[in-house]
Amino acid sequence: MSEKLVKQTIGNVFNQLADALISGEYGQKPKVAVTALGSEHGEDEVIKAAQGALKFGIDVTLIGSKDSEGVNTVLVDSEDEAHKKMEELLDSGNVDAAVTMHYPFPIGVSTVGRIITPGMGKEMFIATTTGTSSTDKVEGMVKNAIYGIITAKACGIKNPRVGILNVDGARQTEIALNKLKNKGYEINFAESKRSDGGAVMRGNDLLTGSADVMVMDSLTGNLMIKIFSSYTTGGTYESLGYGYGPGIGENFNKLILIISRASGAPLIEGAMRFAGDLIKGKCLQIAKEEFEKAKKAGLHELLEELKASKKPAEETEVKAPPKEVVTSQISGIEIMDLEDAVKLLWKNGVYAESGMGCTGPIILVNEAKTNEALKILADNDYIAKEQADC
Repeated sequence: MSEKLVKQTIGNVFNQLADALISGEYGQKPKVAVTALGSEHGEDEVIKAAQGALKFGIDVTLIGSKDSEGVNTVLVDSEDEAHKKMEELLDSGNVDAAVTMHYPFPIGVSTVGRIITPGMGKEMFIATTTGTSSTDKVEGMVKNAIYGIITAKACGIKNPRVGILNVDGARQTEIALNKLKNKGYEINFAESKRSDGGAVMRGNDLLTGSADVMVMDSLTGNLMIKIFSSYTTGGTYESLGYGYGPGIGENFNKLILIISRASGAPLIEGAMRFAGDLIKGKCLQIAKEEFEKAKKAGLHELLEELKASKKPAEETEVKAPPKEVVTSQISGIEIMDLEDAVKLLWKNGVYAESGMGCTGPIILVNEAKTNEALKILADNDYIAKEQADC
Protein backbone atom coordinates (compact mmCIF):
# COMPACT_ATOMS: atom_id res chain seq x y z
CA MET A 1 0.00 0.00 0.00
CA SER A 2 1.41 3.42 -0.92
CA GLU A 3 2.26 5.99 1.75
CA LYS A 4 -0.38 8.34 0.31
CA LEU A 5 -3.10 5.67 0.51
CA VAL A 6 -2.08 4.80 4.10
CA LYS A 7 -2.42 8.46 5.11
CA GLN A 8 -5.83 8.70 3.42
CA THR A 9 -7.03 5.57 5.21
CA ILE A 10 -5.81 6.84 8.58
CA GLY A 11 -7.46 10.20 7.87
CA ASN A 12 -10.77 8.51 7.06
CA VAL A 13 -10.64 6.52 10.31
CA PHE A 14 -10.01 9.66 12.36
CA ASN A 15 -12.85 11.44 10.56
CA GLN A 16 -15.21 8.56 11.38
CA LEU A 17 -14.10 8.65 15.03
CA ALA A 18 -14.71 12.40 15.15
CA ASP A 19 -18.17 11.92 13.65
CA ALA A 20 -18.89 9.21 16.21
CA LEU A 21 -17.97 11.51 19.10
CA ILE A 22 -20.28 14.21 17.76
CA SER A 23 -23.20 12.06 16.68
CA GLY A 24 -23.05 9.49 19.47
CA GLU A 25 -23.27 6.64 16.97
CA TYR A 26 -20.27 5.28 15.11
CA GLY A 27 -20.28 6.35 11.49
CA GLN A 28 -23.85 7.64 11.59
CA LYS A 29 -24.97 11.27 11.58
CA PRO A 30 -28.58 12.45 11.87
CA LYS A 31 -29.73 13.43 8.37
CA VAL A 32 -31.87 16.57 8.40
CA ALA A 33 -33.37 18.48 5.47
CA VAL A 34 -34.28 22.17 5.75
CA THR A 35 -36.33 24.23 3.29
CA ALA A 36 -34.84 27.69 2.66
CA LEU A 37 -37.48 29.51 0.61
CA GLY A 38 -40.04 31.79 2.23
CA SER A 39 -38.01 33.30 5.07
CA GLU A 40 -38.74 36.97 5.87
CA HIS A 41 -34.98 37.35 6.43
CA GLY A 42 -33.93 35.85 3.12
CA GLU A 43 -32.57 32.51 2.00
CA ASP A 44 -29.04 33.34 3.19
CA GLU A 45 -30.31 33.29 6.78
CA VAL A 46 -31.29 29.63 6.41
CA ILE A 47 -28.02 28.81 4.64
CA LYS A 48 -26.12 30.33 7.57
CA ALA A 49 -28.10 28.12 9.97
CA ALA A 50 -27.46 25.02 7.88
CA GLN A 51 -23.73 25.65 7.88
CA GLY A 52 -23.81 26.23 11.65
CA ALA A 53 -25.57 22.90 12.25
CA LEU A 54 -22.71 21.01 10.59
CA LYS A 55 -20.44 21.51 13.60
CA PHE A 56 -22.98 19.65 15.77
CA GLY A 57 -22.70 16.52 13.66
CA ILE A 58 -25.84 17.09 11.58
CA ASP A 59 -25.77 15.85 7.99
CA VAL A 60 -27.74 18.76 6.47
CA THR A 61 -29.56 18.79 3.14
CA LEU A 62 -30.57 22.29 2.10
CA ILE A 63 -33.59 22.59 -0.23
CA GLY A 64 -33.44 26.02 -1.87
CA SER A 65 -32.50 28.08 -4.90
CA LYS A 66 -28.83 28.64 -3.98
CA ASP A 67 -25.84 26.35 -3.51
CA SER A 68 -24.26 26.32 -0.06
CA GLU A 69 -20.65 25.53 0.75
CA GLY A 70 -20.23 22.29 2.70
CA VAL A 71 -23.96 21.48 2.68
CA ASN A 72 -25.78 19.01 0.45
CA THR A 73 -28.06 21.13 -1.74
CA VAL A 74 -31.20 20.30 -3.70
CA LEU A 75 -32.04 23.18 -6.04
CA VAL A 76 -35.69 24.19 -6.49
CA ASP A 77 -37.54 27.22 -7.88
CA SER A 78 -40.50 27.58 -5.51
CA GLU A 79 -41.81 26.77 -2.03
CA ASP A 80 -44.23 24.21 -3.46
CA GLU A 81 -41.39 22.42 -5.21
CA ALA A 82 -39.31 22.59 -2.02
CA HIS A 83 -42.05 20.83 -0.04
CA LYS A 84 -42.43 18.15 -2.69
CA LYS A 85 -38.67 17.49 -2.57
CA MET A 86 -38.80 17.42 1.23
CA GLU A 87 -41.56 14.78 1.14
CA GLU A 88 -39.59 12.73 -1.41
CA LEU A 89 -36.46 12.79 0.76
CA LEU A 90 -38.43 11.73 3.85
CA ASP A 91 -40.39 9.00 2.07
CA SER A 92 -37.24 7.56 0.48
CA GLY A 93 -35.31 7.57 3.74
CA ASN A 94 -32.61 9.84 2.34
CA VAL A 95 -33.20 12.12 5.32
CA ASP A 96 -34.42 11.21 8.82
CA ALA A 97 -36.20 14.50 9.57
CA ALA A 98 -37.06 17.83 8.01
CA VAL A 99 -37.28 21.43 9.22
CA THR A 100 -39.67 23.71 7.35
CA MET A 101 -41.69 26.92 7.73
CA HIS A 102 -45.14 25.42 7.43
CA TYR A 103 -46.78 22.03 6.97
CA PRO A 104 -50.44 20.93 6.72
CA PHE A 105 -50.53 18.46 9.62
CA PRO A 106 -53.76 16.41 9.84
CA ILE A 107 -56.18 16.88 12.75
CA GLY A 108 -54.77 14.94 15.69
CA VAL A 109 -51.18 16.06 15.08
CA SER A 110 -49.60 19.11 16.69
CA THR A 111 -46.08 20.34 17.38
CA VAL A 112 -44.12 20.37 20.63
CA GLY A 113 -41.88 23.40 20.95
CA ARG A 114 -38.67 23.72 22.95
CA ILE A 115 -37.57 26.92 24.65
CA ILE A 116 -34.99 28.24 27.07
CA THR A 117 -36.74 29.81 30.05
CA PRO A 118 -35.32 33.23 30.98
CA GLY A 119 -35.65 32.88 34.76
CA MET A 120 -33.30 29.95 35.32
CA GLY A 121 -32.00 29.22 31.81
CA LYS A 122 -33.72 25.82 31.82
CA GLU A 123 -35.04 24.09 28.73
CA MET A 124 -38.79 23.48 28.65
CA PHE A 125 -41.10 21.81 26.15
CA ILE A 126 -44.28 23.66 25.15
CA ALA A 127 -47.06 21.19 24.32
CA THR A 128 -48.23 22.27 21.85
CA THR A 129 -47.44 25.18 19.48
CA THR A 130 -49.01 24.60 16.04
CA GLY A 131 -51.52 22.16 14.59
CA THR A 132 -54.74 20.80 16.11
CA SER A 133 -54.67 17.81 18.44
CA SER A 134 -58.47 17.87 18.69
CA THR A 135 -61.35 20.21 17.93
CA ASP A 136 -62.24 19.91 21.64
CA LYS A 137 -59.96 21.96 23.88
CA VAL A 138 -59.73 19.60 26.89
CA GLU A 139 -59.34 16.50 24.72
CA GLY A 140 -56.63 18.34 22.82
CA MET A 141 -54.75 19.28 25.99
CA VAL A 142 -54.88 15.69 27.27
CA LYS A 143 -53.30 14.57 24.00
CA ASN A 144 -50.81 17.45 24.16
CA ALA A 145 -49.56 16.16 27.52
CA ILE A 146 -48.74 12.80 25.92
CA TYR A 147 -47.13 14.52 22.92
CA GLY A 148 -44.95 16.56 25.27
CA ILE A 149 -43.91 13.49 27.27
CA ILE A 150 -42.91 11.70 24.04
CA THR A 151 -40.77 14.62 22.87
CA ALA A 152 -39.09 15.16 26.23
CA LYS A 153 -38.25 11.45 26.54
CA ALA A 154 -36.78 11.43 23.03
CA CYS A 155 -34.54 14.31 24.13
CA GLY A 156 -33.19 12.31 27.06
CA ILE A 157 -35.51 13.22 29.95
CA LYS A 158 -36.50 9.80 31.32
CA ASN A 159 -39.31 10.93 33.61
CA PRO A 160 -40.34 14.46 32.55
CA ARG A 161 -42.24 16.68 35.00
CA VAL A 162 -45.58 17.69 33.49
CA GLY A 163 -47.31 20.97 34.33
CA ILE A 164 -50.59 22.36 32.98
CA LEU A 165 -50.74 26.08 32.24
CA ASN A 166 -53.63 27.85 33.98
CA VAL A 167 -55.76 28.46 30.88
CA ASP A 168 -59.39 27.52 30.20
CA GLY A 169 -59.59 23.73 30.37
CA ALA A 170 -56.63 23.29 32.74
CA ARG A 171 -58.60 21.84 35.64
CA GLN A 172 -60.58 19.42 33.47
CA THR A 173 -57.32 18.39 31.82
CA GLU A 174 -55.79 17.75 35.25
CA ILE A 175 -58.78 15.57 36.23
CA ALA A 176 -58.54 13.58 33.00
CA LEU A 177 -54.77 13.08 33.28
CA ASN A 178 -55.13 11.92 36.88
CA LYS A 179 -57.67 9.33 35.72
CA LEU A 180 -55.22 8.16 33.07
CA LYS A 181 -52.44 7.99 35.67
CA ASN A 182 -54.61 6.04 38.11
CA LYS A 183 -55.26 3.48 35.36
CA GLY A 184 -51.57 2.87 34.77
CA TYR A 185 -50.15 5.53 32.45
CA GLU A 186 -47.10 7.05 34.12
CA ILE A 187 -47.30 10.83 34.52
CA ASN A 188 -44.89 12.70 36.77
CA PHE A 189 -46.74 15.90 37.66
CA ALA A 190 -44.68 19.04 38.24
CA GLU A 191 -45.19 21.32 41.22
CA SER A 192 -45.74 25.06 40.83
CA LYS A 193 -43.07 27.23 42.40
CA ARG A 194 -45.83 29.39 43.90
CA SER A 195 -46.55 28.81 47.59
CA ASP A 196 -49.78 26.86 47.03
CA GLY A 197 -48.06 24.43 44.63
CA GLY A 198 -50.07 22.04 42.46
CA ALA A 199 -49.69 20.85 38.87
CA VAL A 200 -51.61 23.82 37.43
CA MET A 201 -48.95 26.37 36.56
CA ARG A 202 -48.97 30.16 36.68
CA GLY A 203 -47.12 32.64 34.46
CA ASN A 204 -44.22 32.68 36.94
CA ASP A 205 -43.68 28.97 36.28
CA LEU A 206 -43.25 29.64 32.56
CA LEU A 207 -40.34 31.94 33.37
CA THR A 208 -38.68 29.70 35.95
CA GLY A 209 -39.12 26.39 34.11
CA SER A 210 -41.06 24.68 36.92
CA ALA A 211 -42.00 21.86 34.52
CA ASP A 212 -40.13 19.99 31.82
CA VAL A 213 -43.34 19.82 29.77
CA MET A 214 -45.84 22.70 29.93
CA VAL A 215 -49.26 21.66 28.60
CA MET A 216 -51.61 24.15 26.95
CA ASP A 217 -53.76 24.58 23.85
CA SER A 218 -51.97 25.19 20.55
CA LEU A 219 -53.09 28.81 20.17
CA THR A 220 -51.66 29.73 23.57
CA GLY A 221 -48.58 27.65 22.85
CA ASN A 222 -48.05 29.44 19.54
CA LEU A 223 -48.16 32.77 21.35
CA MET A 224 -45.74 31.53 24.03
CA ILE A 225 -43.18 30.19 21.55
CA LYS A 226 -43.20 33.48 19.63
CA ILE A 227 -42.67 35.51 22.80
CA PHE A 228 -39.92 33.29 24.20
CA SER A 229 -38.06 33.16 20.88
CA SER A 230 -38.09 36.89 20.12
CA TYR A 231 -38.61 38.89 23.33
CA THR A 232 -35.04 40.24 23.11
CA THR A 233 -35.36 41.41 19.50
CA GLY A 234 -38.67 43.26 19.44
CA GLY A 235 -40.54 40.44 17.74
CA THR A 236 -39.36 40.66 14.13
CA TYR A 237 -36.50 38.17 14.48
CA GLU A 238 -36.83 34.88 16.36
CA SER A 239 -33.37 34.31 17.80
CA LEU A 240 -33.71 32.06 20.88
CA GLY A 241 -34.48 28.40 21.38
CA TYR A 242 -35.33 25.55 19.04
CA GLY A 243 -38.54 26.54 17.28
CA TYR A 244 -42.05 25.15 17.16
CA GLY A 245 -40.93 21.54 17.16
CA PRO A 246 -41.98 18.19 15.70
CA GLY A 247 -45.50 17.22 14.73
CA ILE A 248 -46.57 14.41 17.08
CA GLY A 249 -49.71 12.31 16.77
CA GLU A 250 -50.89 8.73 16.90
CA ASN A 251 -49.93 6.91 13.67
CA PHE A 252 -48.05 9.96 12.32
CA ASN A 253 -44.70 8.49 11.29
CA LYS A 254 -42.65 11.42 9.98
CA LEU A 255 -40.33 13.78 11.83
CA ILE A 256 -41.25 17.23 10.52
CA LEU A 257 -40.26 20.22 12.64
CA ILE A 258 -41.66 23.72 12.22
CA ILE A 259 -39.97 27.10 12.22
CA SER A 260 -41.59 30.37 11.15
CA ARG A 261 -40.90 32.93 8.46
CA ALA A 262 -39.63 35.22 11.23
CA SER A 263 -37.12 32.65 12.51
CA GLY A 264 -33.49 33.73 12.37
CA ALA A 265 -30.34 31.67 11.85
CA PRO A 266 -29.70 30.87 15.56
CA LEU A 267 -33.20 29.45 16.02
CA ILE A 268 -33.16 27.56 12.70
CA GLU A 269 -29.84 26.02 13.67
CA GLY A 270 -31.43 25.12 17.02
CA ALA A 271 -34.33 23.47 15.21
CA MET A 272 -31.91 21.29 13.23
CA ARG A 273 -30.11 20.32 16.43
CA PHE A 274 -33.54 19.55 17.96
CA ALA A 275 -34.23 17.28 14.98
CA GLY A 276 -30.87 15.58 15.54
CA ASP A 277 -31.73 14.93 19.20
CA LEU A 278 -35.08 13.42 18.21
CA ILE A 279 -33.46 11.16 15.61
CA LYS A 280 -30.80 9.91 18.02
CA GLY A 281 -33.43 9.56 20.75
CA LYS A 282 -35.64 7.41 18.46
CA CYS A 283 -38.65 9.72 18.79
CA LEU A 284 -40.92 7.75 16.45
CA GLN A 285 -40.26 4.52 18.38
CA ILE A 286 -40.90 6.25 21.71
CA ALA A 287 -44.13 7.70 20.31
CA LYS A 288 -45.32 4.24 19.34
CA GLU A 289 -44.52 2.90 22.81
CA GLU A 290 -46.13 5.80 24.69
CA PHE A 291 -49.35 5.65 22.65
CA GLU A 292 -49.54 1.92 23.32
CA LYS A 293 -49.12 2.50 27.07
CA ALA A 294 -51.76 5.24 27.03
CA LYS A 295 -54.19 3.05 25.08
CA LYS A 296 -53.74 0.22 27.61
CA ALA A 297 -54.58 2.72 30.36
CA GLY A 298 -57.83 3.58 28.57
CA LEU A 299 -56.91 6.77 26.70
CA HIS A 300 -59.51 6.33 23.96
CA GLU A 301 -62.25 5.47 26.45
CA LEU A 302 -61.29 8.51 28.53
CA LEU A 303 -61.50 10.80 25.50
CA GLU A 304 -64.94 9.40 24.64
CA GLU A 305 -65.98 9.98 28.24
CA LEU A 306 -64.85 13.60 27.96
CA LYS A 307 -67.02 14.11 24.90
CA ALA A 308 -70.03 12.51 26.56
CA SER A 309 -69.63 14.53 29.76
CA LYS A 310 -70.15 17.94 28.17
CA LYS A 311 -72.53 19.53 30.59
CA PRO A 312 -75.61 21.13 28.99
CA ALA A 313 -76.80 24.43 30.42
CA GLU A 314 -79.50 24.12 33.05
CA GLU A 315 -82.86 24.25 31.31
CA THR A 316 -84.88 25.00 34.43
CA GLU A 317 -84.20 27.72 36.91
CA VAL A 318 -82.52 26.53 40.11
CA LYS A 319 -83.26 28.54 43.24
CA ALA A 320 -80.57 29.14 45.82
CA PRO A 321 -81.04 27.61 49.29
CA PRO A 322 -81.25 30.02 52.25
CA LYS A 323 -78.19 32.29 52.34
CA GLU A 324 -75.37 31.28 54.70
CA VAL A 325 -72.03 32.73 55.76
CA VAL A 326 -69.55 31.44 53.18
CA THR A 327 -65.88 31.53 54.16
CA SER A 328 -64.60 28.19 52.83
CA GLN A 329 -63.00 28.38 49.38
CA ILE A 330 -63.03 25.57 46.83
CA SER A 331 -60.65 26.07 43.92
CA GLY A 332 -59.96 23.98 40.84
CA ILE A 333 -63.17 24.85 38.95
CA GLU A 334 -63.05 25.75 35.27
CA ILE A 335 -64.16 29.34 34.70
CA MET A 336 -66.64 28.17 32.04
CA ASP A 337 -68.13 25.65 34.50
CA LEU A 338 -68.25 27.93 37.51
CA GLU A 339 -71.91 28.99 37.42
CA ASP A 340 -73.10 25.47 36.55
CA ALA A 341 -71.12 24.13 39.52
CA VAL A 342 -72.77 26.66 41.86
CA LYS A 343 -76.22 25.67 40.58
CA LEU A 344 -75.38 22.00 41.09
CA LEU A 345 -74.61 22.70 44.75
CA TRP A 346 -77.83 24.70 45.11
CA LYS A 347 -79.74 21.79 43.58
CA ASN A 348 -78.24 19.54 46.26
CA GLY A 349 -79.17 21.91 49.11
CA VAL A 350 -75.74 23.53 49.59
CA TYR A 351 -75.69 27.32 49.47
CA ALA A 352 -72.72 28.53 47.39
CA GLU A 353 -71.38 31.63 45.71
CA SER A 354 -68.86 32.05 42.91
CA GLY A 355 -65.80 34.24 43.14
CA MET A 356 -62.28 34.79 41.86
CA GLY A 357 -59.28 34.02 44.03
CA CYS A 358 -55.63 34.82 43.42
CA THR A 359 -55.15 31.47 41.66
CA GLY A 360 -58.35 31.53 39.60
CA PRO A 361 -62.09 30.80 39.96
CA ILE A 362 -63.39 29.67 43.35
CA ILE A 363 -66.65 28.55 44.93
CA LEU A 364 -67.46 29.80 48.42
CA VAL A 365 -69.46 27.62 50.83
CA ASN A 366 -70.13 27.47 54.55
CA GLU A 367 -67.24 25.92 56.48
CA ALA A 368 -69.48 23.14 57.77
CA LYS A 369 -70.59 22.21 54.24
CA THR A 370 -67.10 22.02 52.68
CA ASN A 371 -66.74 18.23 52.61
CA GLU A 372 -70.26 17.75 51.31
CA ALA A 373 -69.68 20.31 48.54
CA LEU A 374 -66.35 18.75 47.58
CA LYS A 375 -67.96 15.32 47.22
CA ILE A 376 -70.83 16.65 45.08
CA LEU A 377 -68.42 18.50 42.80
CA ALA A 378 -66.03 15.54 42.51
CA ASP A 379 -68.84 13.06 41.77
CA ASN A 380 -69.89 15.29 38.86
CA ASP A 381 -66.31 15.82 37.56
CA TYR A 382 -66.09 19.53 38.36
CA ILE A 383 -62.98 18.90 40.48
CA ALA A 384 -60.53 16.01 40.84
CA LYS A 385 -61.60 13.20 43.17
CA GLU A 386 -58.20 13.49 44.88
CA GLN A 387 -59.15 17.02 45.90
CA ALA A 388 -62.32 15.74 47.60
CA ASP A 389 -60.34 13.09 49.47
CA CYS A 390 -57.91 15.59 51.01
